[in-house]
Amino acid sequence: MRTDNKTRWKTGKIISITLLSLMAILLLFPIVLTFLYSFFPVKEMNDLLGTRGNFSVDQWMDFPLSPSMVSLRQYYSLLIEKPIYLQYFMNSVFYAVVVLLFQAIVLPALSYALSCFKFFGREALFFLILLLMLMPFQVTMAPSVLTMKTLGLLNTRWAIILPLAVSPLYVFLIRQYMLSIPTDILEAGLMDGAGTVRTYLYIVLPACAPILGAACALSFADSWNLVEQPLIYLSELRDALPLSVMFNAIGESEKGVAFAGAALYILPAMLIYIYFQEDILTGIQLSDLK
Repeated sequence: MRTDNKTRWKTGKIISITLLSLMAILLLFPIVLTFLYSFFPVKEMNDLLGTRGNFSVDQWMDFPLSPSMVSLRQYYSLLIEKPIYLQYFMNSVFYAVVVLLFQAIVLPALSYALSCFKFFGREALFFLILLLMLMPFQVTMAPSVLTMKTLGLLNTRWAIILPLAVSPLYVFLIRQYMLSIPTDILEAGLMDGAGTVRTYLYIVLPACAPILGAACALSFADSWNLVEQPLIYLSELRDALPLSVMFNAIGESEKGVAFAGAALYILPAMLIYIYFQEDILTGIQLSDLK
């Protein structure tokens, strides 16, 4: 009986590993192909992309896996000969960094207040945060545009930064994680004379390191992948657009450097995820316990 169970367990493990490996290959193949094609010569990529739509239904599209020669011409053309794309890339970096700095100041403090203090209207405020979290951008777009226009922030970089600085999703995640911190630890800190601010800085924030790392990675992805907000809020400020909104232009008029642009765009988000992957898994799992 034990032998049968052990055999079934091994069989199930082999099947699971095989299926997960196939899924990983399918998911990673486009990324690997993007980085590979970014080292192809520009002319070779123009010729390859020029064949799109010219195949019959009974013919497989050719996927060359090795260039005629390894070339960095795509990157040189993208970053040196056409500096406008480097400017868009730096705009994306600027938005991501500034939004993360604002969120690092505002969101943990707000979550701390909602989780550790009792005051009039706390539950109503948290309910409004949940309501905003569930609303898609398309619903809040018109009120946001009117608000930005009234405040004089439309067509400025602040129109992108300020709404993301108080993202309700990360308030919810951090607040739920803080609820899992034992109250005995907080009370012990207060009894030792730590005070509210020192308890927050030296007890709560270190204990919330996993969820803060997860929020940092997810927020970076949000800021890095902006599309609708820049097109709406920065319609008259084209020089401030991030790289994420310019891929259509690269794909249509600059086919030869499209893969280099995609590789440069993917790399920062991929590195951030690899660095924070344990925090993402740990933080979100523990946030779901409350």
